[in-house]
Amino acid sequence: MVNKTFIPEGEAVPASQIGATLEALAATIAARRDADEASYTYRLLTGNVDDVLKKVMEESGEVALAAKDVEGWATSSLAAAVALEAASAGAGDAASDAEATDEGAGAPLSVQLPPEYGEAVDHLRYEAADVVYHLLVVLERYGIMLDEFAAELNNRMTEGERPRGAVRLHDEFVRRGK
Repeated sequence: MVNKTFIPEGEAVPASQIGATLEALAATIAARRDADEASYTYRLLTGNVDDVLKKVMEESGEVALAAKDVEGWATSSLAAAVALEAASAGAGDAASDAEATDEGAGAPLSVQLPPEYGEAVDHLRYEAADVVYHLLVVLERYGIMLDEFAAELNNRMTEGERPRGAVRLHDEFVRRGK
């Protein structure tokens, strides 16, 4: 396989928990090439390409729906807090209304998110992990190593944004669109 990546001379590779996790997952997926038909990952790696591509699309859609659920819980909780504050400011006579408005002007709202918000965030994390898993299967299927994928992402950052020691693509392998 052609070495498409490099780390600039004098830079050290940064340590990262997510990196270690993705590397372990990528290695597990690669090892499944030697499994048998009982392995879901083996079937995705060796079967009809449409099967794994459909999973990437399906899981991506589920991430979008899960994110909308999180947003819905957050905005409905904020709307409820605003309505509650407006209702409590509206209770009482005109003099107390003025005092409540003056005292409350610019004060941050106290928003208590319901337990469903946390459950929605957990679901979003779960669906995002499904997308990453299936994407890594697609990359493995076509021989794209994790360092090569990281180099593609790193090449999209400016010098100031990119971490020191980040792997990069050699210029001849940088392709932008078709």
